[in-house]
Amino acid sequence: MSTTRTTAPTPTRTAGTSGTSAAAASSGPVAVASTVCREDEHFGALATDWADLYDRCATVTPFQTHAWLHSWWLSYGVPGRLRVVLVRRVTDGRLVAAAPLWLTPGRAPTVAFLGGDLTDYGDVLVDEGCPGALPALAAALADLPELTRGAVVDLREVRPGAAAERLLARWPGPRRRYPDSTCLELPCLPVDDLVRRLPSPRAQRARAKLRKIDREGITARHVPADEVSGALDHLLDLHRRQWVGRGVTAEHLTSRFAEHLGRAVRGMAASGHACVTEFLLGDEVVAVDLTLLSPRLSGGYLYGADSMLRSLKVDLATLLLRNSARLGDGTGRTTLSLLRGDEPYKHHWRPDAVRNGRLLLARRRAAPLLWLRAAYVGGRGRAADRLRDHAWARALRHRLTGGPAAAPTGRTGRGRTTS
Repeated sequence: MSTTRTTAPTPTRTAGTSGTSAAAASSGPVAVASTVCREDEHFGALATDWADLYDRCATVTPFQTHAWLHSWWLSYGVPGRLRVVLVRRVTDGRLVAAAPLWLTPGRAPTVAFLGGDLTDYGDVLVDEGCPGALPALAAALADLPELTRGAVVDLREVRPGAAAERLLARWPGPRRRYPDSTCLELPCLPVDDLVRRLPSPRAQRARAKLRKIDREGITARHVPADEVSGALDHLLDLHRRQWVGRGVTAEHLTSRFAEHLGRAVRGMAASGHACVTEFLLGDEVVAVDLTLLSPRLSGGYLYGADSMLRSLKVDLATLLLRNSARLGDGTGRTTLSLLRGDEPYKHHWRPDAVRNGRLLLARRRAAPLLWLRAAYVGGRGRAADRLRDHAWARALRHRLTGGPAAAPTGRTGRGRTTS
């Protein structure tokens, strides 16, 4: 079920230097209407409209594709909690903005991006040629019933320059921005150019590692879309064996993750938003890499490698980076992202550290709940827990949300899934 909000026509603006319209060819006012998608089937049926909007968004990453988001929801979503905000042109119904959101469970529910911990970049989608799209999206998000009852919007992993940052600027109520994860980024250049950026001793070592790969006769094969499922099964098996006895992301070992990854990447490979590469030594696959792609960015998401490569003293990071550089060559992409994580081996290539943002938004009447959540985000979780345990704080929540003034039930962790 969804409700519709219509926004008055918005005059277009013209670019200051070129004299051309910042909107599409039509320069007249554009009326838009917003709805909220709450049903799984409706979300699934949005694939074509979503892909059309995605192609008109300048800041999107692979994690905003419909294939990724819908697959994540099928594997990780909670029935009844989908809240995808949609903005369409009234004249022809064309989708001009979307916010892929859901209502998280917990004592203090939040409205958050779909994708959860598996997603390195979160964002909304906004048609750059429709000036009324972003204001309408902000207004529709602010009108969500959950926000009027006290929920806080918590948008994680917002990349600098993302459309969500402009949403923050348009927000009518209390708002805060905090740092989130660090991602390391390189310019999208051929690997020889990346080597030239290094100091001389390090560049010499990098060239030696590249020559070692070639001497061993390791070749790369891009897996066609109809073979992706089998290649991903092999990737996950190699990944599991590679990390036996060492720290590994536990979720990567679950059947739920395998189902999500297989379903998402099949669709993304077919649309050109993912590439699975097999590395072969003779006829044997010794490594498999998954790289996710968007118009301006590529990012190595997950890989698995046979221990044989270590015994051959092949540098796996160099092998993967060369493949990522090849995928970006001549495509117009500007960023080769090493995605989240500040591991030492990534710094060998002198990447730039880019800090994602975390955006907190609320209605004015829910400002105390935003400050409470901000206390966690700002590293003051213990103080926030003590505040939550006060009777007056529980009574305040009761007045804001209409729910019971629950008694304290113990401390809440400060990990990424806290509510």
